[in-house]
Amino acid sequence: MLRIGLSALEQGPVDTAATIAVGDPLFDGLTFSLSEPVRVTGQLSDAGAGSYYWRGKLQTAIEAACRRCLAPASLRVDAPVEILFTEDEQADDPSVYVIPARSKTLDLSEAVREELILAVPDYVLCRENCAGLCPHCGKDLNEGPHQCQEAPADSRWGPLGALKKKLSENA
Repeated sequence: MLRIGLSALEQGPVDTAATIAVGDPLFDGLTFSLSEPVRVTGQLSDAGAGSYYWRGKLQTAIEAACRRCLAPASLRVDAPVEILFTEDEQADDPSVYVIPARSKTLDLSEAVREELILAVPDYVLCRENCAGLCPHCGKDLNEGPHQCQEAPADSRWGPLGALKKKLSENA
């Protein structure tokens, strides 16, 4: 239930609960994949003339590539959400969602999408101590030590290396 009739607020706060399927078009174009439906729960309250406050929670799991080793990584998302909706077109706070004046319903869909994107870290890791990839051969360093040939040094750095050596001898 992501669409709420605002007339229901006359009786007091309105509880919201919905489960959004993994393949829902709302989540098209994300940089991560959902591995389970998004569970949305919360409560919408009247916050004064033309303003509404929704406090809720988003729960799901995602799949993304590890930032260090590119292996598939899973991550649980359990994010608290607090959103202010207002009819005030002059609201300049980017965290406030402006809705049309005299709206009869409030659609939480876009806010849920944005809050889910914000809840997922920019850099997902397969594990906290991921060793990443070898900078020379690209082997996954999580699989253990390996022997690889380092790329030959660029000959243009030779004079700088000689200067460094000379300076360290004189010090």
